[in-house]
Amino acid sequence: MKNEEFIKIRPGDIFAKGEMVNSPDGLHMTDSDPGALLRWVAVKGYGDDWAIYCYWNTHSVKWIRRYGDKVTNEVHIKRCVPCDDEMFKKYRY
Repeated sequence: MKNEEFIKIRPGDIFAKGEMVNSPDGLHMTDSDPGALLRWVAVKGYGDDWAIYCYWNTHSVKWIRRYGDKVTNEVHIKRCVPCDDEMFKKYRY
């Protein structure tokens, strides 16, 4: 994603979502239940920023957006939402 695309998204909107395997080669969030699917959502914030939240795929996108764990590993962030440096600097840890 590039900043030109990002500025067109409304604050509060989910602009990307998906599922990845819980593993070091996927979206590794915990050592428990390796191989299980994690669902993630990327949300634009209200301060020209964004963040990704994830949880087990047994929960809805809506639930994960509100209660999910924030993704804080740069490699995992870029696996979910490939982005340029300018866009990555806007990530809200």
